[in-house]
Amino acid sequence: MNRIVNIYPNLETLSQTAAEMFIRIGNEAIQKRGQFTVALAGGSTPKSLYQLLASERFKDKLDWEKVFFFFGDERKVSPDDAESNFKMANENLFEQLKLSAQNIFRWETELKNAEKIAEKYEETVKDFFNLPANGFPGFDLILLGMGDDGHTASLFPFTEALNETEKIAVANYVEKLQTTRLTLTFPAINNATNIIFLVSGANKAEILREVLEGDFQTKKFPSQKINPENGNVFWLIETNAAQKLSKY
Repeated sequence: MNRIVNIYPNLETLSQTAAEMFIRIGNEAIQKRGQFTVALAGGSTPKSLYQLLASERFKDKLDWEKVFFFFGDERKVSPDDAESNFKMANENLFEQLKLSAQNIFRWETELKNAEKIAEKYEETVKDFFNLPANGFPGFDLILLGMGDDGHTASLFPFTEALNETEKIAVANYVEKLQTTRLTLTFPAINNATNIIFLVSGANKAEILREVLEGDFQTKKFPSQKINPENGNVFWLIETNAAQKLSKY
């Protein structure tokens, strides 16, 4: 694994760097294989990135017809719910770029049954990547955030999904939230070529120090378990979130 940590003075600069990386990785993938596969993150920090990608400055720098969008995780709500990761990406990126529906692969949360939603998403990913029975997808890029408890995607501390080694996608009950989330698993995420963490906010400073500089406790800090064997992990960190780091 190649881990690179960079700190930025504000969210604007962080998002600008992330947008440039997104475009570069995307163009390289399209040049090599004719398509760019990316799994998106939800939350407020990625929202700035999506708005930037759809802006005049960046929108013409990538052949969007060759970009295929997936989601690293999703809340068990309808696609038009304010809490939906899909809705946020749809409003700030997909609709702005007038993307074709065939380029977007969302979790079918209208199915209601969480296990069925996860099974269906796993089938969708397997079909798209033409995977063998026990294979994992090779996303060109996965965007991730980190919560103030150290979770990433919907892989929360001490939850069942942290132990999954065979499935691509699972329904994960999160006791402290009293809800079920839908998430890609560690083996699916760690098979990516590039992973970009987007982290901002002073409320994450202490946990970020634990994740990057503390003891290796992946059950307690799931973000520590993002370590692709043959890929790159880029931590793009806004200065308020980085204030307790000593090594960077």
